[in-house]
Amino acid sequence: MMRPIGYFVHHQGRGHAERCLALIGALPQSRPVRIFCARDTLFPVLPPQATLTVLPSLFEPTGHEAPGLADQPTPSSLHCAPLGWPGIRLAMGMIAGWFSDADPALMICDVSAEIAQLCRICSVPHVKILQHGDRSDDGHRLAYEGAVGLLAPFSARLAQPEWSDAMLAKTCFAGGLGRSDTIPEREVARRRIGVAEGREMILVMSGGGGSGFAQAPLAVGARQRSAAQWVTIGTVERDWHATEPGNIDHRGWVGNVADYIAAADCIIASTGNTTCQQILAAGKPWLAVPEWRYFDEQHRKAECLAAAGLAVRRPHLPASAQAWDRALGETYARHDPARQRAAIDDRPAETCADWLEALIARLWRDSLPIKERTPSR
Repeated sequence: MMRPIGYFVHHQGRGHAERCLALIGALPQSRPVRIFCARDTLFPVLPPQATLTVLPSLFEPTGHEAPGLADQPTPSSLHCAPLGWPGIRLAMGMIAGWFSDADPALMICDVSAEIAQLCRICSVPHVKILQHGDRSDDGHRLAYEGAVGLLAPFSARLAQPEWSDAMLAKTCFAGGLGRSDTIPEREVARRRIGVAEGREMILVMSGGGGSGFAQAPLAVGARQRSAAQWVTIGTVERDWHATEPGNIDHRGWVGNVADYIAAADCIIASTGNTTCQQILAAGKPWLAVPEWRYFDEQHRKAECLAAAGLAVRRPHLPASAQAWDRALGETYARHDPARQRAAIDDRPAETCADWLEALIARLWRDSLPIKERTPSR
């Protein structure tokens, strides 16, 4: 009998769940997996060996919290650990109870410093998903140091320069983990989404973890590059003062993102993990504009993308017609599709699954699961 794997999935955005499902799908079907997440809608279909436990959110109040404890300071070793939240107590109790009952091989944490530390306190090995950002604080440091391994869902080319040799030695890099879309032919994609073959198309993509790009700067860009068709997908934050020209089309959330990427001549997008993988796999000119995230995650990732020659970076959308000209000109001039595609591994999920299975075998090589042990006399 194989020890099960636990898998905590943060419910903000979609990338956490996408890479979870990709990784589980590559594991042996004899390896049970218990997913813990606050949103079951992220998992419409589960692999056969996986089950889902829906947790109370660790981050969203329900109204039953103790207001008198709200101003208690958070220690430097934690990130989000308010006092007096019954939902957090219930969620942590559900995970700890499963630890006790299931005797797991390890827990994958994507992502929470508190749950990573809970694993260590409960004597359960954990693998921490490695993210970009300024994460030298005590909470992240303890989560990383206490992990038996780190899993980076991106190419080693995108490693931050300050990551230590000790961190890198226990990291499995998997560029493209979670990406499932097949990029269609450009002409086919353009017919599907209604874009003329000979016209320049500039695609603006906003991810699912934030409020999206603002309307006004996009209007400035579209007005300046008036011969191009500008198409936005995802959320666009409306500005009352934006004066849009007729060549920009807001299409909101779409189910066929791959068609839009394939059809585009140039892409303006934030730097969420799934977005990065889709654009790099397609090898498209990319103006990377990070959105706000905790610990400056997207800003640091954009810096790494630019340093690796995979995208052109701007800290925010250009604020004038001239700035748009410079940014788009640089994006086309520096485009290197072969370098972009090389940052996506051929079989990232299988790479991660093999690494996890080897790690489990090494950690538990002389120990049977509790239920298989012969009682001592």
